[in-house]
Formats: sequence, C-alpha cells, structure tokens
Amino acid sequence: MNTVQFGTTGVQLSEMCLGTMMFGDRCDLAESDRILARAMEGGVNFVDTAAMYVKGETEKILGQILKGRRDKLFVATKVNHHDPAVIRSSIDESLQRMQLDHVDLYLLHWPKQGMNPAEMMSALNDVVKAGKTRFVGCCNFPAWLLAHFNAIAAENGYPKLVCNQIPYNPIERGVEVEVLPQAKAENIAITIYRPIAFGLFAGKYNPDQPIPEDSRASTDPRIPRRLEKYGAGIRSFNQFAADRNLHPAQLAVAWLRHNPAVTNPIIGVSSARQLEANLKAFDVSLNDEEYNEVTAMFDTAVKEEFAGSYPPLRRDMGLIA
Repeated sequence: MNTVQFGTTGVQLSEMCLGTMMFGDRCDLAESDRILARAMEGGVNFVDTAAMYVKGETEKILGQILKGRRDKLFVATKVNHHDPAVIRSSIDESLQRMQLDHVDLYLLHWPKQGMNPAEMMSALNDVVKAGKTRFVGCCNFPAWLLAHFNAIAAENGYPKLVCNQIPYNPIERGVEVEVLPQAKAENIAITIYRPIAFGLFAGKYNPDQPIPEDSRASTDPRIPRRLEKYGAGIRSFNQFAADRNLHPAQLAVAWLRHNPAVTNPIIGVSSARQLEANLKAFDVSLNDEEYNEVTAMFDTAVKEEFAGSYPPLRRDMGLIA
C-alpha cells in the first residue's frame, strides 16, 4: 500500500482510507472486525466514520474493534450540525462511543443553510485546544466556502480546515470545477467517497441483465435510474477492465488515483471478501491515454458556457507553478 502526505498536516497516511458506513448496517461486529484486520494487514492506517452513521452504532462498533489497534490508526469522524454547541458536544459523544480520548481528524459533515462560519471555526478551535482532535476539516464544501472558512481561521489564529471529503467518480465530476484545482493549489487533502458510484463500477450490475434481488439496487431506486442513463458507458467501462484483467472497482480507483488533487479514495465494504479486490486497486495505474479513454466513456463533464475560455480555467490545475 502506497502512502501519501495528508495535505499540510505532515502526516503520512495509506493511500486507501477505510470507510465504515456499513459497520452496524450491512455487516455485524464480527465482520467489521475482520474487515479492519484485513485492511490493516494490507497496509491501511486511515479509518473514516461519522456520528450519524447508523445513528451512532458504527462508532460503537469501532469502540470495540479499535482496542489494541488505536496507536496504529489515523481516525476521522464527523459532526452533522452547524450549531457551535453541537460541534463542541458531538465530539464528546463520538469519543465516548469509540472509547477514545481523541480523534485525529474532526470534520464538518455537510454545509447547512444559515451557518455562522466564525462561530463554527471558534468551536472547532476549542475542540483542538481541548486535545480532542489533532486536525479539522470539512465534507462537501464548495471551494468558495472552504476558502471563506479558512480565511476566518487565518484572521483569528484558528486551525485551518485541512481536507475536503467529496464524491467523485467518472459519473459524478462536478468537483473538477474549482474544488480540485483549489485543493492542489492550497495543498488541501481530498478524500473521495462514492468512488464506485453506488456500486455501478463494482461489476455487480449489467445494463443488459435484471437487477440482482439481493443487491442494494433492488431497494435503492437511484441505482437503476443511473444504470439506465449511463448503461452504454458502463458496458464500455466493464469491457475496458476485462481487457486488462482488472476488476471494475480496480479501474474506478485507478481512474481516481490518476488525478493529482486526489489524496485518499475511501473504500467501504460489507465483507472482508469484498475488500480484496479494492486493496489490489491501489497497485493499478493508468497512463494519460487510458485515463482519457475511460473519461470519454461518460459525457459527464459539467456543461457551462456555449463558448469562451472560462470553463477550462475553472478546472486548470496548472495555472500556479
């Protein structure tokens, strides 16, 4: 497993981050323990969770399986609220559930209407000063909002948001506009969720066959809709992977890893068996020609102006030397 520097923190982390949203939902305590053990055997030292996952049950499971392993792991959790009082109290609840005295990274989970950024950054500063987290970050922030929060941090001597966790894959590409170029220019770590797009790049769905009855798509209507809309691209994607003896999930991760702004793809699984192919994905690299071929399978770049040069400027990571 490759390691990468996590933004401006000076910390070296495994390129793969283990996502735990399935813990307590699609996998029980015993399977969660097996997943974590296998991930660590594969060189993973970065674990991501959130207070809202399975109403706190995921963090409780981590409280059981992190024992004896904590000093080998970088643990991130999230607060899904913009109230400064909740930012301060949610970390205590998370630490209690996980039986920890601190986490390594505390993230604002979602932007909300009516936020007070100055009060929120003050609350995060209090959490850091209390020794309850080493670093702070955010999820799902547009570039302007992250810059605004960090300007407040700079003005007040608070710790800056060191990372942004965002969805990204060959179908969901909105973050190519502004967000990824900002991250590269300012050395903001980028962690990626939905790398296989609700399982569309997991090899389990064939646009020409019925949805498997025991799959997530049988209960999540978003997946069949996307399968119908992007069926042609998914056929080409799966064939491209097969021609190179790759699992489709390996190709999806390799496509992400080709982007210089991406720091850590987050891999969430419901069984240790599923983890195997994903671990191997971090040994796969694409050249520029292969990357462009995969990208062209999906007409998903954000459409903007009819003409002019402004749209590419919003995506250009080479403007700053």
